[in-house]
Amino acid sequence: MSVDPMAYEAQFFGFTPQTCLLRIYIAFQDHLFEVMQAVEHVILKKLEGMPDSEISPVQIRKCTEKFLCFMKGRFDNLFGRMEQLILQSVLCIPPNILLPEDKCQETHPFNEEKFQLLKKEIEELQEKYKVELRTEQALLAELEEQKAVKAKLKETLTFFDELENIGRDHGTSNFRESLVSLVQNCRKLQNIRDNVEKQSKRLETL
Repeated sequence: MSVDPMAYEAQFFGFTPQTCLLRIYIAFQDHLFEVMQAVEHVILKKLEGMPDSEISPVQIRKCTEKFLCFMKGRFDNLFGRMEQLILQSVLCIPPNILLPEDKCQETHPFNEEKFQLLKKEIEELQEKYKVELRTEQALLAELEEQKAVKAKLKETLTFFDELENIGRDHGTSNFRESLVSLVQNCRKLQNIRDNVEKQSKRLETL
């Protein structure tokens, strides 16, 4: 059998030519064996009707096996020639023929240089995709942070609105001005406290 894989032929036929010929070879072998069994059976039947014959069934079997080996040898020789002819002239696609699904190779020939360029382009696209993916993740994280800040700001504004409502209920006309005044007074008190602490430290050193 041929050792050439004939992959292109297998793509077209759906099977390898060698597999096809192997099955044909096995089918012929099985048929030859069955024929020889049938012939042997007929001879043995004829021999039963000849009681005076000096030919024994064992001799018949030996002759059958010998003839089978002879026929097998002749068949192998003929099949070898037939296999070579079929693989070269029947189940073979000429090198200048392209299958319909490969017709694009005529207008877009492919070589090693183009393969390397395509490989490089794919690597660059993969790298760009990774960068865009990281950027998207960073933007999503920032968006979540902005949502949290917005919620906190809304909570703070609500708190101030509630304080203003409480101040209004207790006679404070403008809660915001009162809050500013309170902050200023707190700063004044802090300054007074700082001055007292300084005077106290000065007296301790005297």
